[in-house]
Amino acid sequence: MARRRRAEKRKLNPDYRYGDKIVTQFINNVMRAGKRTLAERMFYKSLDLIEERTGQEGIEVFRSALRNVQPNLEVKSRRIGGATYQVPIEIKPARRMQLGMRWLISFSRQRNDKSFQEKMASEFIAASKNEGPAIKKREDTHRMAEANRAFAHCRW
Repeated sequence: MARRRRAEKRKLNPDYRYGDKIVTQFINNVMRAGKRTLAERMFYKSLDLIEERTGQEGIEVFRSALRNVQPNLEVKSRRIGGATYQVPIEIKPARRMQLGMRWLISFSRQRNDKSFQEKMASEFIAASKNEGPAIKKREDTHRMAEANRAFAHCRW
């Protein structure tokens, strides 16, 4: 933990195609080794693929997928008197968004489609329908928090 002051949040510029800061944040998470243009191209191409496959707007499918994947609760380890308890806590909105993005990207990379654009499009479509591995991860996280609800009083 920082001893002096809280780290400042950097301002994100909205993306050029949709004017959305969440899209910019997602592209930043997709980006590897500073290749922003490549990450943008892959993201926008996956949204175009979604429009071809489903007939719906790609950005709306992306937003609903992100909304569906975001968890509300998680467990944190808390050591009390020699025993370690998994204490369920509510997640702040910024972390909720970050976890959702991280899960969508990681499970997109694990898919068996040909290109990353197709993998990402498939993951967005599945998550928007409340299906797929990212949704299963959210359900597992909620189930773990629900199972350890008895330790909620140990929250700090």
